Amino acid sequence: MKQLFVVTRTRGRAWDASKPMNQQEQWTDHAAFMNRLATDGFVLLGGPLSDTDDFLLIVDAADANEINATLARDPWTQSGMLKVKDIQPWTILLEANKEA
Repeated sequence: MKQLFVVTRTRGRAWDASKPMNQQEQWTDHAAFMNRLATDGFVLLGGPLSDTDDFLLIVDAADANEINATLARDPWTQSGMLKVKDIQPWTILLEANKEA
């Protein structure tokens, strides 16, 4: 069985609700940081949850400490745009085989 983590992040005090996500301060730096995490295989899936202030990440990490330490380097974490709301271990019992 494979274990991943489901991470929920939410908008922080610095988020400007009058602007879309890609027009927030430091968008380019945040996007580059998150793209690196995806390229490195740390973030497997991620994006905003519709009609909420939350963002969902599926993360491949050793534990919550690694997740918190890694996301602490995100420019949006450092500026108060996003904060971690919840980290839950997720055991994968069912996975599609797309190579068939």
